[in-house]
Amino acid sequence: MLITDMKRVIEQVSRDKGIEFNVLVKTLEEALRSAAKKKFGNKIDIEIQYNEETGELEVFQFKEVANEVTDPDFQIELEEARKLDPECEIGDDLGTKMDTTTFGRIAAQSAKQVIIQKLKMAERNAVFNNFIDREGENINGIVQRISRNEIIVNLGQAEAVLPKREQIPGEAYRRGDRIRAYILKVHEENRGPQIVLSRTHPNFLINLFKTEVPEISEGIVNIISAARDAGSRGKIAVSTNDPDIDPVGACVGIKGNRVQSVVQELKGEKIDIIPWHVDPAKFVCNALAPADISRVIIDETNHAMEVVVPDDALSIAIGRQGQNVRLASKLTGWQLDVKSETRYDESLQEGYASLLSLPDMTEALADLIVENGFFSAEDLAKATVEEIAAAGQISEEAAQSLINDAERIIAAPHAPEKPSDTAEE
Repeated sequence: MLITDMKRVIEQVSRDKGIEFNVLVKTLEEALRSAAKKKFGNKIDIEIQYNEETGELEVFQFKEVANEVTDPDFQIELEEARKLDPECEIGDDLGTKMDTTTFGRIAAQSAKQVIIQKLKMAERNAVFNNFIDREGENINGIVQRISRNEIIVNLGQAEAVLPKREQIPGEAYRRGDRIRAYILKVHEENRGPQIVLSRTHPNFLINLFKTEVPEISEGIVNIISAARDAGSRGKIAVSTNDPDIDPVGACVGIKGNRVQSVVQELKGEKIDIIPWHVDPAKFVCNALAPADISRVIIDETNHAMEVVVPDDALSIAIGRQGQNVRLASKLTGWQLDVKSETRYDESLQEGYASLLSLPDMTEALADLIVENGFFSAEDLAKATVEEIAAAGQISEEAAQSLINDAERIIAAPHAPEKPSDTAEE
């Protein structure tokens, strides 16, 4: 099976398929080994070498040197052997070059099948290795096929899938359209590597800004986090350590050209660029813009915040169908409960009333407890004895009694539910 210009052929296949040269050589070696064993059986002892000078795969069979040859496929006479190696002796194994054209049609067909199988496997491995390190990148491709549940995208060396759930609602594509997406995941399947794309992931938005804003790619401006309702609205939080740089202005660009490029790619999705702040309460206030914030009550234990806004700003803070507060919650990582000032005042009054309903509670004691951040019987029931004793300046026995009374009131079937204008993540 002498192959002329084998080196040129291997190099071309290597370029076209993205498979390493050495991998292709090993594939051909295995194919020749399979062909030889198909012809002569598994007992044949062969060695295959690629000759870079001639561009040929050379097959050497090792035969035992013997005085009398009983099996010419596995033995060679001493006289004949010494023509090849004058120093050989009886019992030595001597390598002789085989004429691969004698392997026969069946052996050649077997070699072809091995080559096809190994090439497919090598191609799959090459695709997987090329893309596994690219998870988290944005990539360009061409729409190849469209079905009800997914879009198949040609990436050049490989195909990728954009599932329905990862498509921006309302977007429509035709075969041949250029498409940009985020490499969400690369994983192995029986049929080969599977490359999953996304246009809805928050990191797709982050990468778009990295492309459009040089200050981000240079590390001058940092994107802290991002949140999206894909196709409708997105928020990114940005910061910088350079006092001369406005991170929001850098992302917006002159006359909004940078952010508009991102909006166009996302087919009109509105983008809010939020200045990050080290103070989580101020960060939350920025994230809820353009709503004005009256006060913020932080619950570190539950990683939650109660945000109070003027009555006329409640709908702005919550947003249509709760979108603004939901995105702000995702962006900041805090669970947010937005209330109007009227609702907040009512809840304070209800909470104060629930404290006064406790058997041993006085107004003076209730005022002390409220000043220390326990606004209702429910807050009291969740507190520790030490906390209430310190807040009310009472003994631990009295504090335990108050907590027990609060727990009984909260557990009572007739205990009224606490209404709220809550809008949580």
